[in-house]
Amino acid sequence: MDDRCSRRRFLGTAAGAAAGFGLASVIAVEPARATPSSMQDAIRKVAGAATLTAGRVKLELPPLSENGNAVPLAVRVESPMTEKDHVKAIHVFTEKNPQPDVVSCHLGPRAGRATVATRIRLADSQTVIAVAELSDGSFWSDRASVVVTLAACLEGGP
Repeated sequence: MDDRCSRRRFLGTAAGAAAGFGLASVIAVEPARATPSSMQDAIRKVAGAATLTAGRVKLELPPLSENGNAVPLAVRVESPMTEKDHVKAIHVFTEKNPQPDVVSCHLGPRAGRATVATRIRLADSQTVIAVAELSDGSFWSDRASVVVTLAACLEGGP
């Protein structure tokens, strides 16, 4: 009988310790958050050592957004969209979202126009960068700053 009591006591203690460690790991976990340097790292993964040139890309975002859950975004790139000269991809990056790379759209000459539009989530006021990869291997970019405010229903009450 001593063996059962000590075995039960051991199993109970082990289970309590495991639960305690599991709870501690859940409490200690913080949500991922991009930083300006992680955004630059994500851009380097796309562009490599190529230089980002300002121009040819027009990033449209509202300068002020009351709700960061659905911020309208449009990117246009000046390109004839021919077989020899077209936009291969448009990438969008943020500096304070959980992940710095928001969206990548792959295009080809049959797209006709190098324009994409969507809505994105923004976790906070931040800078958003659009990068266009062209068929000649060049990279062009534009950036926009967005101020995200809290909606009135989310603010703390009295």
